[in-house]
Amino acid sequence: MDEPAVPAPRSGPVVTPDPWQSLRSLTPARLALGRAGHALPTRERLAHDAAATRARTAVSRPLDVDSLCDELALLIAPQRPLVLASAAADRASYLLRPDLGRRLAAESRCRLEQCAREQDGSDLVLVVADGLSTTAVARHAVPVVAAILAMRPTDWQLGPIVVATQARVAVGDEIGAVLGARHVAVLIGERPGMSCQDSLGIYVTRDPSPGRTDADRNCLSNIHPHGLAASAAAARLWWVLGEARRIGATGVTLKDRSTAGPRLPP
Repeated sequence: MDEPAVPAPRSGPVVTPDPWQSLRSLTPARLALGRAGHALPTRERLAHDAAATRARTAVSRPLDVDSLCDELALLIAPQRPLVLASAAADRASYLLRPDLGRRLAAESRCRLEQCAREQDGSDLVLVVADGLSTTAVARHAVPVVAAILAMRPTDWQLGPIVVATQARVAVGDEIGAVLGARHVAVLIGERPGMSCQDSLGIYVTRDPSPGRTDADRNCLSNIHPHGLAASAAAARLWWVLGEARRIGATGVTLKDRSTAGPRLPP
């Protein structure tokens, strides 16, 4: 009986590289991954699973409020941040009920009203909110706040710095309205992606009050070491705030031309 034929050894690489692989040096996006047969290479599959785990962790991990407040207190001593909570009782409620994250819990609103009685209104209130990426807030909120405070114009009066937990962007409208602030800037963890899990955003609203929509805000996004640096974000924020004061509005009325050079006379 004849011996069965033995397949010839395969020549060439096991993993077929993607011809567009050079593009990977230009972006953190997941592209040009190559293939092993009809599937992803094992290396890329494992990297995908690891990125997905980091994204889920960024969403679900509770914010270490005490550590954040200790670091922020060094910037505003002898004061400490005012810690408030949204109406979402826990992280699961926050994720399933976005509406609860847009308003304060009753006890937090009472404490905020007490704070408002002890001070006059301000030009700007900074709210640091955990949002959808506590990783972003833990890593970048303090350096961004430090840059904002360092660049503050002398004619701008700041209210208390607020740390809000289980919070959505719109909770800043209620906070700003109770404190009588003319502007509110909400620093918040943005929804994590597969290529970036620690992106911070800043949402700016003029004359904050409940019922404001995204059309009434300006957003500075992708604040992280590989995106918009803390100092650049602070500079753009103050540009937006200056324009908001000049025209009396934020949102679709205010176009961010902070990187477009000086405005020419009409």
